[in-house]
Amino acid sequence: MRKPCVLAAVTTSATTTGQFPRPVYSDQARHAMSKVPEVTAYFWITKVLTTGMGETASDFLTRVFGNIPAVGLGGLLLAASLLLQFRARRYVAWIYWTAVVMVSVFGTMCADVLHVGLGIPYGVSTTFFCIALAAVFVVWYRVEGTLSIHSIHTPRRELFYWLTVVTTFALGTAAGDLTATTLGLGYFSSGVMFAVVIAVPAVAHRKLNLGAIFAFWFAYIVTRPLGASFADWMAVSKPRGGLNMGLGPVTLAWTVLILAFVGYLAVTQADVERNPTPETLPTL
Repeated sequence: MRKPCVLAAVTTSATTTGQFPRPVYSDQARHAMSKVPEVTAYFWITKVLTTGMGETASDFLTRVFGNIPAVGLGGLLLAASLLLQFRARRYVAWIYWTAVVMVSVFGTMCADVLHVGLGIPYGVSTTFFCIALAAVFVVWYRVEGTLSIHSIHTPRRELFYWLTVVTTFALGTAAGDLTATTLGLGYFSSGVMFAVVIAVPAVAHRKLNLGAIFAFWFAYIVTRPLGASFADWMAVSKPRGGLNMGLGPVTLAWTVLILAFVGYLAVTQADVERNPTPETLPTL
């Protein structure tokens, strides 16, 4: 009978002391269980595209259907996409990125409802989502001992992961609208500013030894206002500082780009995690 590849052999010391270590997964098992993509250039490009598409798609849907029906539809589609993602046994490009797109759309709706529907200023909603995200990170770390995306191998960790993703999208939407409208930078200038900001964690990680996990989530949050600002700039009218291309056409154009990248990733598996990181307590 073949030995299972999932568990490493129990050490001699464990046998003598009666204490057994936590199961250590082999590379093959970890690869099969991975539920998130490898962080590559493809990951960041596709992530930015989903943020822009989600921004304009949300605005387009609320304009066509109205706020409440659009939020309801977005919530249902998000639930369906996350159900597919949780039921999948490993990372599947089209399932994962469909979930990210729906998080983008619904996260935008959540942030916009607070401002447009309830009249809450962007400064207040940005602060609220900052606190909410910090709370998610604290609970996640205290429960699991790590915030590494290389550790997403259990349903509970995957739940924390997607809760974090939803919150980062809502925060990024509020922050982008804060800089573009409340602070008066405009959409294009906001996009340029966030393009500079997103380089900070990469440089700090390489030059100043900033923890990889902190650098990743810092950049992940910034991708939202980065993509959304440029998408809004393309879509809104010229009096609002945009190119007046329209919500529908911009949403369609960004969707086509997303489909192209996800199709490429599905065929080539260029973002499949090949060398999983050991489950340790990494430095933030």
